[in-house]
Formats: sequence, structure tokens, C-alpha cells
Amino acid sequence: MKARILAGAAALALAAGAAQAGDDVVTYAYDGSFDDAAFSVQNEIIDRGLVIDYVSHVGDMLNRTAADVGATKKIFDKADVFLFCSAVLSRKVMEADPMNVAHCPYGIFVADMGGKVVVGHRVYPDGPMKEVEALLDDIARKAVSE
Repeated sequence: MKARILAGAAALALAAGAAQAGDDVVTYAYDGSFDDAAFSVQNEIIDRGLVIDYVSHVGDMLNRTAADVGATKKIFDKADVFLFCSAVLSRKVMEADPMNVAHCPYGIFVADMGGKVVVGHRVYPDGPMKEVEALLDDIARKAVSE
């Protein structure tokens, strides 16, 4: 379980850094609260028959450990990463290239930065993983439109 938490935290940290670069993360503004955005993302994932394996509460972890690491800057009011897989899609992309296992589980994040709520996901490499990216993008877009 500790590995999952660290993996989720690393995924969001990478996503947050990449958002500044602008090319590795796709984000959509959400017009509403963090809790409503998180609920919407959960529903979009579940409505597709997918199971959320884990929710990494990255924002809580960063806020809780800030003093321990000497941090003074608050990054997120809240930030969660929803981790899940699709058996059908995962099999397809891993049959194409077994090393696509590195991209599993897939994640969609919700972050609140000073009242600005965003929903997003990572950009995947060209090839079979673009189908996974399309799924994530569809989930994120529908979540912000509810």
C-alpha cells in the first residue's frame, strides 16, 4: 500500500511539474468545488464499468508533511489522483508492447489551487497508449461538463 501511495504522489508531482511545461499534462477548468469535481470524476469512471483501485490524497499528504520538510509554500488546497485500469484496454496496449505496463494504472487528477479547480490527466506517448489517453480525456471532459 505504501508503494501505491508513493506512486500516486509521484504521478501527481510529475503531473504538476509537467503542467508548467505545458506538454505532458492536459487540464480542464472545473466551474465548481473540489468535492463536486471529485464526485464527477468518480462517477465518470464508474459509469464506464471501471473500478477505482485507489484514490491518492496527494494534497492532504503535502499539507500534512509541509512542516516536516521545511516547506512554507502551500501548493494545493486539495488534490486527489484517481487510479484505475481497464482490463480490455490494458490487455490491448500491453499486447502491443508489454512495457506499456509502466503506464498502468491510469490516473485522473482533481486539484484545487486557491479556489481554481482543475481536472486533468497525463499525455501518453504516440502509439497504442493514445487510446488510453483518449479514454482519460473523455472522462475528464465529461466530468467538467456536468
